[in-house]
Amino acid sequence: MTIYKSAEGEQAVQEYYQTFIDHWPVACQQIKLTTRFGETHLLTCGDKALPPLLLMHGAMANATAWFFDVEEWSKHFRIYAIDMIGEPGLSAQIRLPMDSDAYTLWLDDVMQETGLTHAAVVGESLGGWLALDYASRRPERITKLALLVPGGVGPQRKFLFKALPLMLLGKWGKGKVREMIFGPEEKNPSPTVLKFREFFALITRHVKPRMDTLPIFSDKALQNIRAPMLAIVAGKDVLLDSKATRNRLESNVADVRVVYQPEARHLIRDRGEILEFLINSKISG
Repeated sequence: MTIYKSAEGEQAVQEYYQTFIDHWPVACQQIKLTTRFGETHLLTCGDKALPPLLLMHGAMANATAWFFDVEEWSKHFRIYAIDMIGEPGLSAQIRLPMDSDAYTLWLDDVMQETGLTHAAVVGESLGGWLALDYASRRPERITKLALLVPGGVGPQRKFLFKALPLMLLGKWGKGKVREMIFGPEEKNPSPTVLKFREFFALITRHVKPRMDTLPIFSDKALQNIRAPMLAIVAGKDVLLDSKATRNRLESNVADVRVVYQPEARHLIRDRGEILEFLINSKISG
């Protein structure tokens, strides 16, 4: 089983990924763990004596999603940036059934292999779904949840029907799709931002996207979550219904603050509130 369209594409994506690891903003260590579903790759940084923080990226991504965050966050936490299995990182390429406890069992193994009994979690999009799924099934293990446009709460929008005709229009159409998802590109990007654009284009070209719809959490599952939660949702998210996400979280999670960014797209660029939430003992506001 492979998530790549070709062996050459797999090699190209993984080699480009390694260039980011080689220039990680803070000293890091690569770890490969053995789980019941295959090998799992992590990047760890920050003092081992600091509280643990798991980072879970979204679909069609890997631990580089946290490249611009880890330098500051690792001053306060021992960071474990996980490559989700079944995505274009350096973990096993298996995609597990999402309407089961399979991903929870996988994270059980990750926690055991890293020697963690509990941790705070930051999750983005699909990684937000993963964080919620784990927190609802293993509430005693999660100390805090910070979520960026989490999946599985509000319905997914039927964006594919809008995107497909544009994707047939070549470079211009693909650019419009990227803009609809991530917002307008910076006019004078840094060399690092340009590298990320190239990396995302490489992934899009060589990786088979997930086609399954994320399972929606029941009210009971959300009510099982004990950890304080910060959720940041985007008013112009073309992939997820942000208003429904906000309403369901506020109605079902005991200790939650939802930040609604009306002009934001699916990629949340303003992440300043995450660190403040994580290092404070209580949610304010």
